[in-house]
Amino acid sequence: MKQAEFKKRRALLMKRIGKGNIAIIASAAQQTRNRDVHYPYRQDSDFYYLTGFNEAESLAAFIPGREQGEYVLFCREFDEKKALWEGAHAGLEGATLHYEADDSFPIDDLDDILPGMLENKGKVFYPMGKDSELDHKLLDWINHIRKQSRSGVTAPGELVSLEHVLHEMRLFKSPEELKLMRRAAEVSARAHVRAMQACRPGMYEYEVEAELIHEFIRDGLRAVAYPSIVAGGKNACVLHYIENKDKLHKDDLLLIDAGVECDHYAADITRTFPVSGKFSEPQKLLYQLVLDAQAAALEQIQPGITWNKAHEASVDVLTKGLVELGLLKGRVKKLIKDEKYKQFYMHRIGHWLGMDVHDVGDYKIKDEWRILEPGMVLTVEPGLYVPADCEKVDKQWRGIGIRIEDDVLVTKNGYEILTHAVPKSIADIEALMQGG
Repeated sequence: MKQAEFKKRRALLMKRIGKGNIAIIASAAQQTRNRDVHYPYRQDSDFYYLTGFNEAESLAAFIPGREQGEYVLFCREFDEKKALWEGAHAGLEGATLHYEADDSFPIDDLDDILPGMLENKGKVFYPMGKDSELDHKLLDWINHIRKQSRSGVTAPGELVSLEHVLHEMRLFKSPEELKLMRRAAEVSARAHVRAMQACRPGMYEYEVEAELIHEFIRDGLRAVAYPSIVAGGKNACVLHYIENKDKLHKDDLLLIDAGVECDHYAADITRTFPVSGKFSEPQKLLYQLVLDAQAAALEQIQPGITWNKAHEASVDVLTKGLVELGLLKGRVKKLIKDEKYKQFYMHRIGHWLGMDVHDVGDYKIKDEWRILEPGMVLTVEPGLYVPADCEKVDKQWRGIGIRIEDDVLVTKNGYEILTHAVPKSIADIEALMQGG
């Protein structure tokens, strides 16, 4: 992503926090995996959103109206030995030259320099409660400033959650962000198609997972957006199943929930298909019901419609279908009111999508469901899950878990499905799997 995009975001943030105030945010910490080995580094989404800076041991300060420069980046100084062993890093010069910080300082000097930037500020915006080390440091810095009150220096009088401002910004995706999300969706879609084509009875779940990862990496995207779910048979009834270790049987369905990241932006796709390449009659009936529920939910995705309308539409279709198939008994309206459908459909229709797979942004404002607006991206993912030990239903339904999930952009006139390239109709899935 171009630096102009990050610069635009910083300008908007500083406009929203106002002159006389300051915002600070720290990078993600490097996580140890085992002795002398770290997990692959993944920058904090909020920090990266504002800076594009992908190094640990960093802190950014945003100070509207500061004469010496409004954007200050504290980071590691350049170390030739470290560069030899671990690769290039920005250093102080790179922070200003390549990442367009107005000023840069060594992270080791943070305690000496940042308190001076907090002096005479009214509010400090920062991620409250997210980073205990930053919480403690900030209180120490403020207390240090308070001790200088006799010299006319004042300490900030208010601490404000940065997320309230920043996450509202992140909820609306720019054209540059959508390019990355479309790329993630495109690669993830190819991976799902590859998995469908490769799947055979007798394979293990992890072998199908390997097909997904192969496609991700072959396209140059090495980070999964979340641990892939490859759940055969009754495992699909475990919503966040990630063991991916069991053998696939010809009479089972396989549920795959997987997506890749492109420059910190996630895709999130779920498809469910028969291991054998052909749906049985019970599988077909439940699958079509979930597909119909998704179609009904998608009809509700447009500007001016509340977030919850899509979920309500999915609940209505699924509950009616469950009654018709005999899995639920009673009047549809009362079953919905009493939430009886939740024994088979226990999650909501979806979530915001962006830099985080379960992305930031309020779903309600003042206790009212949020109105959808252009630029928002969400998932639409109804499901049905009938546990293998559910004795209340006929045997033909037991052990079937189905979810169908797409990534959806709210547009000016309706919606765009970013993940449309993965087949989801019964006929299209069977044709793909059988080589048609």
